[in-house]
Amino acid sequence: MMVRRRSIVEHPFGNLKQWILGNGRFLLRQLQGARTEMALAVNAYNLKRAINVMGARRLIELLG
Repeated sequence: MMVRRRSIVEHPFGNLKQWILGNGRFLLRQLQGARTEMALAVNAYNLKRAINVMGARRLIELLG
């Protein structure tokens, strides 16, 4: 069970790590900037995932 859960949970973190830390570090230096950068990346990942799961039209209907 743990192996299956680990593989499900670690995939998004791997994607985020590749997006953000592809160059090896955050672009912003201080903690508040790094938090903001991480929050934006997480929101972008979630939006991309929602579009893939529900479709763009359905998501626009729900948001609009």
